[in-house]
Amino acid sequence: MSRTVLMLPGDGIGPEIVAEAEKVLHKINEKFELGLTFESGLVGGAAIDETDSPLPDDTLDKARKADAIVLGAVGGPKWDSLPMAKRPEKGLLGLRSSLELFANLRPAILYPQLASASSLKPEVVSGLDIMIVRELTGGIYFGQPRGVRELESGERQGYNTYAYTESEIRRIGRVAFEAAQQRGKKLCSVDKANVLEVTVLWREIMEDLRREYPDVELSHMYVDNAAMQLVRAPKQFDVIVTGNMFGDILSDEAAMLTGSIGMLPSASLNSEKQGMYEPCHGSAPDIAGQGVANPLATILSAAMMLRYSLGEEKAAENIEAAVSKVLDQGLRTADIMSEGAKKVSTREMGEAVLAAL
Repeated sequence: MSRTVLMLPGDGIGPEIVAEAEKVLHKINEKFELGLTFESGLVGGAAIDETDSPLPDDTLDKARKADAIVLGAVGGPKWDSLPMAKRPEKGLLGLRSSLELFANLRPAILYPQLASASSLKPEVVSGLDIMIVRELTGGIYFGQPRGVRELESGERQGYNTYAYTESEIRRIGRVAFEAAQQRGKKLCSVDKANVLEVTVLWREIMEDLRREYPDVELSHMYVDNAAMQLVRAPKQFDVIVTGNMFGDILSDEAAMLTGSIGMLPSASLNSEKQGMYEPCHGSAPDIAGQGVANPLATILSAAMMLRYSLGEEKAAENIEAAVSKVLDQGLRTADIMSEGAKKVSTREMGEAVLAAL
């Protein structure tokens, strides 16, 4: 059975890191006889330069037909002066909304080889393994009305709408509860129910859902406290579920606990398990083209793709074991470099993973 993977390199360091992930996928495809076929497309700034649209119809059509998507990154200062509707990030948001990729899974795992690279003390983060489940297609990033308007006083006002329906909360809640069932059976729902009505409803729905998952321990935490606790005692968390904006912030904070955001993959899934897989970091235009970017988050995103969208657990584990082996060998890109390690380029790190496979 043939299954199609759409590769979207995007902007900045995207083409460099996606190239290494694609090599790994070709190798794993051959090794496990997965029957994968690969297509490519334009998105973000690269698509704007070629087609004047951050999400061309051709790319969206390919994405809808694909079994899974691997994305590099979008955006950069080159396109910052464009109108909001034309910016590269609209391509990413367009894919998420068009494919209804509502569930964003962001694991924050500290590889033992990188304990010294974390910004926190090793004893605080050693053994860290958190899954952040972020709602991805609702909340303030998509709410209407939004815009900039002029008040009667003549002063301009920017405004956005933070809104969630009961069904949106319930479906992301189920994903989080089910993730907790497969892990440590602890779920922390993060909100701001003391000041935001939308998260009062969020908390009510999470409480309602807990009756369906009696084996999972549910707790609640305000987002400001959660941000503090992630730094103070991060290992208290197993699975965290939260809305779009809070999840965006907390997952990047969690990334730094692991030593580098360059190590963190992510999955964005719809109800059919079709998914888009991308590293948590951005396009890093300041280092684009220099061959110094860390491709491991993208390679690990490819492993998540095999697990969550294609059901190929052994192939996913094979990639993850290869990454661990490379770290055991002391190979490091600049972002995770430590004393006594060997500094390697983007391509060299990808080649090392291939060799480890």
